[in-house]
Amino acid sequence: MIRIGLTGTMGAGKSTVGDLFESWGAHRVDADALARRVVEPGQPGLEAIRETFGAGMLRADGTLDRAALRAVVFGDDQALRSLEAIIHPTVDRLRSSLLDQARAEGARVVVLEIPLLFEKDLSGECDTVVVVDAPEDVRRRRVCESRGLTPEEFSAMDSAQWSGERKRAAADHVIWNDDDLARVESEAREVWDAVTGASEAYEQRARGAVVEWRVDLHMHTSASPDCLSTPADVVRRAREIGLERIAITDHDQIDGAFEARDIDPDLVIVGEEVRTDEGLDLIGLFLTEHIPGGGSFREVAGEIRRQEGVVYVPHPFDSNRGTSEEFLEGVRDCIDAVEGFNARIHDPRRNQRAQNWALANGFPLGAGSDAHLLSEIGQARVVMPAFSGPADFLVALSDGKIEGRASSYLVHLGSTWAKIARKLGTRE
Repeated sequence: MIRIGLTGTMGAGKSTVGDLFESWGAHRVDADALARRVVEPGQPGLEAIRETFGAGMLRADGTLDRAALRAVVFGDDQALRSLEAIIHPTVDRLRSSLLDQARAEGARVVVLEIPLLFEKDLSGECDTVVVVDAPEDVRRRRVCESRGLTPEEFSAMDSAQWSGERKRAAADHVIWNDDDLARVESEAREVWDAVTGASEAYEQRARGAVVEWRVDLHMHTSASPDCLSTPADVVRRAREIGLERIAITDHDQIDGAFEARDIDPDLVIVGEEVRTDEGLDLIGLFLTEHIPGGGSFREVAGEIRRQEGVVYVPHPFDSNRGTSEEFLEGVRDCIDAVEGFNARIHDPRRNQRAQNWALANGFPLGAGSDAHLLSEIGQARVVMPAFSGPADFLVALSDGKIEGRASSYLVHLGSTWAKIARKLGTRE
């Protein structure tokens, strides 16, 4: 999940940019909206303001009199700190909760719109920071017209924040909003594409260098009928051996992947290995919903893409679970990437055949352990540039390098024992 921090100077129009990001698919968390919620009638925040600053802070209808509150706190540092102590902790908790909710729902991009992002040292919570700025006279006019402030009130509030120059210097991206809305949208789109797209240049700008990850794209948990490894144990093992990302791809199940992601969201890519009605396996990566087995290859691939996931073909020429070049040619338009090395395939010619077909048809190659035992995890992997989402993943995978070796033949006994243990009702 990509976390975009959106901030700016007062009246610069960050909400306009937030609207654009939201319209392009971002999940939006607006700190201003949360702050307003905290002081609604019936909320503890409003009562705390009344107790701290007096009943004169409330209108006759019981709502907050913002003008009266501004008159009290601005120009009085102690009063301002008291107000922030009431509002900011609750807003922080709400923001954290909404971020967790967005992650659980599979959001690919979250915009954290926070006016005081730099002032409250919150940039570390973001993968990238976008600052919106505008000329001071333009900002003053906007704020005075929209909020009914005097120029003096605007200056007092504006001076309490970082200057535009300081914010721009600390930003990863800057958008200039001097009332040319067409240019604002163009600049915002350029930033959006850079941050959410698959740009190696963006990776270099954002991280200072191209960071490489070791990624195992195929493994199972106890959600699969032939595996006894719990999601927690899989996550622990992957971290122990130094993998940066893993894809949990249980057979026709997704709950194990969700459980693993909840334990370590930075590590786990949610996937599923779906059995098609042709008897083939097809993996969906970056999924948000369970896909029942039994549909055709095309139908399953279509559902993966409906979820904006990646269609990944595992072990395409395995003797038991594979198919032919002719079949793959017929569904070529449905495929995004191919597993070029599966550690459970012991005939190297079959992995080589997969690599040859993928390269001949222009598909990026992945690798996976197909682990059903903890000891197998990481046995095969791809070393690839760091990525931030499905589109970015595919471009990074194109620059990846396959590593690993075949697992022992004995690992298949472990899968057999898991099936027997299930029938016996034991996991020992």
